[in-house]
Amino acid sequence: MLATLGSLSSLTPGVTWRLEGKWDGVRAVATCTGVVDDGGLVVRSRTDRDMTATFPELGELPALLAGRSAAVDGEIVAYDKHGRTDFGLLQQRIGLTRNADVQRVRQTVTVSYLIFDVLSLDGELLLEREYDERRQLLEGLRISGEHCRVPGQLHGDPVQVLARTKADDWEGMIAKKADSVYLPGKRSKDWIKVKNEKDVEVAVIGWEPGQGRREGLIGSLILAVPAGSGWRYVGKVGTGFTDRVLVELAAQLTPLHIETTPVTEPLPPGADTRLAHWVRPELVGEVVYSEVTRHGTLRHPRWRGVRVDKTLSDLNPLQN
Repeated sequence: MLATLGSLSSLTPGVTWRLEGKWDGVRAVATCTGVVDDGGLVVRSRTDRDMTATFPELGELPALLAGRSAAVDGEIVAYDKHGRTDFGLLQQRIGLTRNADVQRVRQTVTVSYLIFDVLSLDGELLLEREYDERRQLLEGLRISGEHCRVPGQLHGDPVQVLARTKADDWEGMIAKKADSVYLPGKRSKDWIKVKNEKDVEVAVIGWEPGQGRREGLIGSLILAVPAGSGWRYVGKVGTGFTDRVLVELAAQLTPLHIETTPVTEPLPPGADTRLAHWVRPELVGEVVYSEVTRHGTLRHPRWRGVRVDKTLSDLNPLQN
Protein backbone atom coordinates (compact mmCIF):
# COMPACT_ATOMS: atom_id res chain seq x y z
CA MET A 1 0.00 0.00 0.00
CA LEU A 2 1.32 3.42 -0.95
CA ALA A 3 0.85 6.81 0.67
CA THR A 4 -0.25 9.90 -1.25
CA LEU A 5 2.07 12.89 -1.14
CA GLY A 6 0.40 15.76 0.69
CA SER A 7 0.82 18.46 3.29
CA LEU A 8 -0.52 19.20 6.74
CA SER A 9 -3.59 20.71 5.09
CA SER A 10 -4.30 17.28 3.52
CA LEU A 11 -5.12 15.84 6.95
CA THR A 12 -8.91 16.07 7.00
CA PRO A 13 -10.21 17.60 10.26
CA GLY A 14 -12.41 15.34 12.33
CA VAL A 15 -10.57 12.23 11.15
CA THR A 16 -8.42 10.23 13.56
CA TRP A 17 -4.90 10.13 12.15
CA ARG A 18 -2.03 7.99 13.45
CA LEU A 19 1.44 9.39 12.84
CA GLU A 20 4.62 7.51 11.99
CA GLY A 21 8.12 8.49 10.90
CA LYS A 22 8.90 8.73 7.19
CA TRP A 23 12.06 6.70 6.80
CA ASP A 24 14.69 7.27 4.14
CA GLY A 25 15.18 3.73 2.85
CA VAL A 26 13.81 0.93 0.68
CA ARG A 27 10.37 -0.56 1.20
CA ALA A 28 10.26 -4.32 1.73
CA VAL A 29 7.81 -7.04 2.71
CA ALA A 30 9.31 -9.85 4.78
CA THR A 31 7.52 -13.19 4.84
CA CYS A 32 8.31 -15.69 7.58
CA THR A 33 7.04 -19.24 7.16
CA GLY A 34 7.38 -20.15 10.81
CA VAL A 35 10.63 -22.02 10.19
CA VAL A 36 13.40 -20.46 12.28
CA ASP A 37 16.30 -22.06 10.39
CA ASP A 38 17.59 -21.01 6.97
CA GLY A 39 14.84 -20.82 4.37
CA GLY A 40 12.21 -19.52 6.74
CA LEU A 41 12.42 -15.92 5.49
CA VAL A 42 11.93 -14.19 2.13
CA VAL A 43 12.42 -10.44 1.72
CA ARG A 44 10.99 -8.78 -1.39
CA SER A 45 10.93 -5.24 -2.75
CA ARG A 46 7.88 -3.49 -4.16
CA THR A 47 9.04 -4.59 -7.61
CA ASP A 48 9.10 -8.22 -6.38
CA ARG A 49 12.89 -8.39 -6.34
CA ASP A 50 14.21 -10.99 -3.90
CA MET A 51 16.45 -9.10 -1.46
CA THR A 52 16.90 -11.88 1.10
CA ALA A 53 20.59 -12.42 0.29
CA THR A 54 21.27 -8.68 0.05
CA PHE A 55 20.23 -8.01 3.64
CA PRO A 56 21.18 -11.03 5.78
CA GLU A 57 20.70 -8.93 8.93
CA LEU A 58 16.97 -9.56 8.57
CA GLY A 59 17.64 -13.25 9.12
CA GLU A 60 17.02 -12.69 12.84
CA LEU A 61 13.32 -12.01 12.19
CA PRO A 62 12.00 -15.62 12.26
CA ALA A 63 13.54 -16.18 15.69
CA LEU A 64 12.14 -12.86 16.95
CA LEU A 65 8.71 -14.11 15.87
CA ALA A 66 9.29 -17.24 17.95
CA GLY A 67 8.30 -19.55 15.12
CA ARG A 68 5.06 -17.77 14.20
CA SER A 69 4.33 -17.29 10.50
CA ALA A 70 3.79 -13.70 9.38
CA ALA A 71 4.15 -11.21 6.56
CA VAL A 72 5.23 -7.75 7.66
CA ASP A 73 5.75 -4.47 5.82
CA GLY A 74 8.52 -2.03 6.58
CA GLU A 75 11.52 0.00 5.45
CA ILE A 76 15.12 -1.17 5.20
CA VAL A 77 17.40 1.69 6.24
CA ALA A 78 21.04 2.49 6.90
CA TYR A 79 22.06 5.00 9.57
CA ASP A 80 24.81 7.59 9.29
CA LYS A 81 27.19 8.41 12.15
CA HIS A 82 24.62 10.82 13.57
CA GLY A 83 21.93 8.15 13.74
CA ARG A 84 19.93 9.48 10.79
CA THR A 85 18.62 7.27 7.99
CA ASP A 86 20.77 7.84 4.91
CA PHE A 87 19.54 6.61 1.53
CA GLY A 88 22.88 7.41 -0.10
CA LEU A 89 24.64 5.15 2.38
CA LEU A 90 22.11 2.38 1.77
CA GLN A 91 22.93 2.54 -1.95
CA GLN A 92 26.22 0.76 -1.19
CA ARG A 93 24.23 -2.34 -0.21
CA ILE A 94 21.49 -2.29 -2.83
CA GLY A 95 21.92 -4.82 -5.61
CA LEU A 96 24.60 -6.92 -3.90
CA THR A 97 23.81 -10.63 -3.98
CA ARG A 98 27.18 -12.43 -3.79
CA ASN A 99 27.85 -13.34 -0.17
CA ALA A 100 31.46 -12.11 -0.34
CA ASP A 101 30.34 -8.68 -1.57
CA VAL A 102 27.55 -8.45 0.99
CA GLN A 103 29.84 -9.37 3.88
CA ARG A 104 32.55 -6.94 2.74
CA VAL A 105 30.23 -3.91 2.53
CA ARG A 106 28.32 -5.00 5.61
CA GLN A 107 31.42 -4.28 7.68
CA THR A 108 30.89 -0.55 7.15
CA VAL A 109 27.19 -0.30 6.22
CA THR A 110 24.79 -2.26 8.39
CA VAL A 111 21.04 -2.03 7.98
CA SER A 112 17.91 -2.10 10.09
CA TYR A 113 14.38 -3.17 9.20
CA LEU A 114 11.78 -0.76 10.58
CA ILE A 115 8.48 -2.65 10.60
CA PHE A 116 5.25 -0.66 10.54
CA ASP A 117 2.52 -3.11 9.48
CA VAL A 118 1.53 -6.76 9.66
CA LEU A 119 -0.29 -8.22 6.65
CA SER A 120 -0.82 -11.80 7.76
CA LEU A 121 -0.31 -13.73 10.96
CA ASP A 122 -0.37 -17.49 11.54
CA GLY A 123 -2.01 -18.03 8.16
CA GLU A 124 -4.71 -15.38 8.56
CA LEU A 125 -4.81 -12.42 6.15
CA LEU A 126 -5.21 -9.13 7.98
CA LEU A 127 -5.65 -6.78 5.01
CA GLU A 128 -9.30 -6.06 5.83
CA ARG A 129 -8.57 -5.29 9.48
CA GLU A 130 -8.43 -1.61 10.45
CA TYR A 131 -5.06 0.04 10.94
CA ASP A 132 -5.47 0.32 14.72
CA GLU A 133 -6.16 -3.41 15.03
CA ARG A 134 -3.22 -4.35 12.79
CA ARG A 135 -0.98 -2.05 14.80
CA GLN A 136 -2.09 -3.65 18.05
CA LEU A 137 -1.32 -7.10 16.64
CA LEU A 138 2.07 -5.89 15.38
CA GLU A 139 3.06 -4.44 18.74
CA GLY A 140 1.92 -7.65 20.41
CA LEU A 141 4.56 -9.55 18.45
CA ARG A 142 7.24 -7.67 20.46
CA ILE A 143 9.72 -7.60 17.59
CA SER A 144 12.85 -6.02 19.04
CA GLY A 145 16.15 -7.32 17.77
CA GLU A 146 19.55 -5.98 16.79
CA HIS A 147 18.37 -5.17 13.27
CA CYS A 148 14.57 -5.67 13.22
CA ARG A 149 12.22 -3.58 15.31
CA VAL A 150 8.89 -1.77 15.37
CA PRO A 151 9.38 2.01 15.73
CA GLY A 152 6.98 3.78 18.05
CA GLN A 153 4.22 5.98 16.73
CA LEU A 154 4.58 9.76 16.91
CA HIS A 155 2.20 11.45 19.31
CA GLY A 156 0.97 15.02 19.42
CA ASP A 157 -0.38 17.70 17.12
CA PRO A 158 0.67 17.00 13.49
CA VAL A 159 2.18 20.49 13.13
CA GLN A 160 4.39 19.94 16.16
CA VAL A 161 5.22 16.38 15.16
CA LEU A 162 6.34 17.46 11.69
CA ALA A 163 8.46 20.22 13.24
CA ARG A 164 10.16 17.62 15.47
CA THR A 165 10.92 15.40 12.48
CA LYS A 166 12.52 18.35 10.71
CA ALA A 167 14.60 19.28 13.75
CA ASP A 168 15.82 15.67 13.93
CA ASP A 169 16.65 15.63 10.18
CA TRP A 170 14.03 13.00 9.40
CA GLU A 171 12.55 12.76 5.93
CA GLY A 172 9.10 13.62 7.30
CA MET A 173 6.08 11.76 8.62
CA ILE A 174 3.28 9.46 7.46
CA ALA A 175 -0.29 10.07 8.63
CA LYS A 176 -2.61 7.04 8.47
CA LYS A 177 -6.33 6.92 9.12
CA ALA A 178 -7.02 4.86 12.22
CA ASP A 179 -9.71 2.86 10.42
CA SER A 180 -7.86 2.36 7.12
CA VAL A 181 -7.63 -1.12 5.62
CA TYR A 182 -4.51 -2.28 3.77
CA LEU A 183 -4.79 -1.98 -0.03
CA PRO A 184 -1.87 -3.88 -1.64
CA GLY A 185 -0.30 -1.99 -4.54
CA LYS A 186 -2.73 0.92 -4.25
CA ARG A 187 -1.89 4.56 -3.60
CA SER A 188 -4.46 5.81 -1.13
CA LYS A 189 -5.38 9.10 0.51
CA ASP A 190 -5.99 7.09 3.69
CA TRP A 191 -2.21 7.32 4.07
CA ILE A 192 -0.63 10.77 3.59
CA LYS A 193 3.13 11.37 3.46
CA VAL A 194 4.29 14.82 4.49
CA LYS A 195 7.93 15.53 3.64
CA ASN A 196 10.41 18.07 4.95
CA GLU A 197 12.07 18.60 1.58
CA LYS A 198 11.02 18.38 -2.04
CA ASP A 199 11.97 15.27 -3.93
CA VAL A 200 10.83 13.56 -7.09
CA GLU A 201 11.29 10.21 -8.79
CA VAL A 202 12.54 10.52 -12.35
CA ALA A 203 13.59 8.44 -15.33
CA VAL A 204 17.22 8.63 -16.43
CA ILE A 205 17.15 9.22 -20.19
CA GLY A 206 20.78 10.06 -20.85
CA TRP A 207 24.12 11.23 -19.52
CA GLU A 208 26.89 13.67 -20.34
CA PRO A 209 30.62 12.96 -19.98
CA GLY A 210 32.54 14.47 -17.09
CA GLN A 211 35.35 16.96 -17.30
CA GLY A 212 38.30 17.75 -15.09
CA ARG A 213 38.36 15.47 -12.06
CA ARG A 214 35.48 13.50 -13.53
CA GLU A 215 37.09 12.91 -16.91
CA GLY A 216 36.30 9.36 -17.97
CA LEU A 217 33.27 9.25 -15.71
CA ILE A 218 29.69 10.43 -16.03
CA GLY A 219 29.47 14.17 -15.48
CA SER A 220 25.70 14.51 -15.18
CA LEU A 221 22.53 12.53 -15.74
CA ILE A 222 19.70 13.76 -17.97
CA LEU A 223 16.29 13.41 -16.38
CA ALA A 224 12.69 13.15 -17.55
CA VAL A 225 9.18 12.60 -16.23
CA PRO A 226 6.09 11.19 -17.97
CA ALA A 227 4.21 13.46 -20.36
CA GLY A 228 1.17 11.84 -21.95
CA SER A 229 2.47 8.74 -23.69
CA GLY A 230 6.04 10.10 -23.83
CA TRP A 231 8.70 11.92 -21.82
CA ARG A 232 9.41 15.51 -20.81
CA TYR A 233 12.91 16.80 -20.09
CA VAL A 234 13.24 18.22 -16.56
CA GLY A 235 16.96 18.97 -16.43
CA LYS A 236 20.29 17.45 -15.45
CA VAL A 237 21.80 16.45 -12.14
CA GLY A 238 25.54 16.51 -11.51
CA THR A 239 25.83 16.47 -7.71
CA GLY A 240 25.25 13.87 -5.03
CA PHE A 241 27.48 11.19 -6.59
CA THR A 242 30.59 9.37 -5.42
CA ASP A 243 33.03 8.06 -8.00
CA ARG A 244 31.95 4.51 -7.16
CA VAL A 245 28.31 5.39 -7.83
CA LEU A 246 29.26 6.95 -11.16
CA VAL A 247 31.07 3.78 -12.21
CA GLU A 248 28.05 1.68 -11.24
CA LEU A 249 25.69 4.01 -13.12
CA ALA A 250 27.84 3.76 -16.24
CA ALA A 251 27.62 -0.04 -16.08
CA GLN A 252 23.83 0.14 -15.74
CA LEU A 253 23.30 2.73 -18.49
CA THR A 254 25.71 1.48 -21.16
CA PRO A 255 23.48 -1.46 -22.27
CA LEU A 256 20.54 0.96 -22.57
CA HIS A 257 22.18 3.15 -25.24
CA ILE A 258 19.94 4.46 -28.02
CA GLU A 259 20.78 6.78 -30.91
CA THR A 260 18.06 9.41 -30.51
CA THR A 261 16.45 11.24 -27.63
CA PRO A 262 13.42 9.62 -25.97
CA VAL A 263 12.10 13.12 -25.15
CA THR A 264 8.78 13.75 -26.90
CA GLU A 265 7.98 17.21 -25.54
CA PRO A 266 9.77 20.35 -26.81
CA LEU A 267 12.93 21.17 -24.87
CA PRO A 268 12.62 24.22 -22.59
CA PRO A 269 14.59 27.40 -23.42
CA GLY A 270 18.28 27.08 -22.61
CA ALA A 271 18.37 23.29 -22.52
CA ASP A 272 21.63 22.07 -24.05
CA THR A 273 21.84 18.38 -24.95
CA ARG A 274 24.58 18.53 -27.58
CA LEU A 275 26.86 16.24 -25.51
CA ALA A 276 24.10 13.84 -24.55
CA HIS A 277 24.46 10.07 -24.69
CA TRP A 278 20.84 8.93 -24.81
CA VAL A 279 19.57 5.81 -23.08
CA ARG A 280 16.31 3.89 -23.06
CA PRO A 281 14.22 5.03 -20.06
CA GLU A 282 14.44 2.13 -17.63
CA LEU A 283 16.43 3.34 -14.65
CA VAL A 284 14.39 5.14 -11.97
CA GLY A 285 16.17 7.54 -9.65
CA GLU A 286 15.31 10.04 -6.95
CA VAL A 287 16.51 13.64 -6.68
CA VAL A 288 15.89 16.45 -4.23
CA TYR A 289 15.51 20.00 -5.50
CA SER A 290 14.71 23.53 -4.36
CA GLU A 291 11.89 24.35 -6.78
CA VAL A 292 10.48 23.85 -10.26
CA THR A 293 11.35 26.69 -12.64
CA ARG A 294 8.73 28.41 -14.78
CA HIS A 295 10.02 26.34 -17.71
CA GLY A 296 9.32 23.09 -15.84
CA THR A 297 12.88 22.09 -14.95
CA LEU A 298 14.35 21.26 -11.54
CA ARG A 299 16.35 23.98 -9.80
CA HIS A 300 19.41 22.85 -7.78
CA PRO A 301 18.76 19.09 -8.12
CA ARG A 302 20.86 16.64 -6.11
CA TRP A 303 21.00 12.90 -6.77
CA ARG A 304 19.81 10.63 -3.96
CA GLY A 305 20.09 7.27 -5.64
CA VAL A 306 18.59 4.57 -7.83
CA ARG A 307 15.15 3.37 -6.72
CA VAL A 308 15.25 -0.38 -7.16
CA ASP A 309 11.85 -0.52 -5.47
CA LYS A 310 10.19 1.66 -8.13
CA THR A 311 9.31 1.22 -11.81
CA LEU A 312 8.49 3.65 -14.60
CA SER A 313 4.79 3.15 -13.87
CA ASP A 314 5.33 4.73 -10.44
CA LEU A 315 6.47 8.04 -11.95
CA ASN A 316 4.20 11.07 -12.05
CA PRO A 317 4.24 14.29 -14.09
CA LEU A 318 6.18 17.06 -12.37
CA GLN A 319 3.99 19.71 -10.78
CA ASN A 320 5.10 23.35 -11.08
